[in-house]
Amino acid sequence: MSSSSKSLKIGIVGFGTFGQFLANTMIKQGHTLTATSRTDYSQLCDQMGIHFFRDITAFLDADMDVILLCTSISSLSEVVGSMPLACLKRPTLFVDVLSVKEHPKNLLLKVLPEESDILCTHPMFGPVSGKNGWQNLTFMFDKVRIKDEVTCSKFLQIFASEGCKMVEMSCEEHDKAAAKSQFITHTIGRTLAEMDIKSTPIDTKGFQTLVELKKPVMGCSFDLYSGLFVYNRFARQEV
Repeated sequence: MSSSSKSLKIGIVGFGTFGQFLANTMIKQGHTLTATSRTDYSQLCDQMGIHFFRDITAFLDADMDVILLCTSISSLSEVVGSMPLACLKRPTLFVDVLSVKEHPKNLLLKVLPEESDILCTHPMFGPVSGKNGWQNLTFMFDKVRIKDEVTCSKFLQIFASEGCKMVEMSCEEHDKAAAKSQFITHTIGRTLAEMDIKSTPIDTKGFQTLVELKKPVMGCSFDLYSGLFVYNRFARQEV
């Protein structure tokens, strides 16, 4: 990062595979990271140069610019609801990276203090598709409630500077589009994986496409898949 004035203090809530994936690039860019999670990732965080908090109160007391919510879709409500938000020292930007958008938007507007900013985002890539960099990969965002434009801009620059295609759209528009793209892709991919289809010596191009389709979703949890359906009201129209 060219200037320390551009660096952010970012606290990650939920330090699973996706949280670790984002953290690697953020560290490379020069941001200061802290993390908290139900699982003890203190050893891994120590290796990465990240301060890990087992106690959520101590985590919130660490005075961060951004709190990045990397929980599962289904656990977001419980996790945010358990946060002693009164411990926040100053107005903070809350960012979620869930694969559905209306659900976190509505929840965060309901439970966060009025002075907290809200940025709903969806990086349309993950550890597999983004393993060789984020160039030309899509990053969707919705400035739900932003008063501190400087901090918001600095956060978005994390992805823009890596070459992401930045797409601003409403959470509702995202969920409508995702119901037709992401949910259907996961449904077909999981079906093909359950059928255990494999390449044969006489594959047609069409069959090769089907074999390739199952690969991106095989590493995704059923919790993610169910969340795409349960927490996206538009997905039910596609079944």
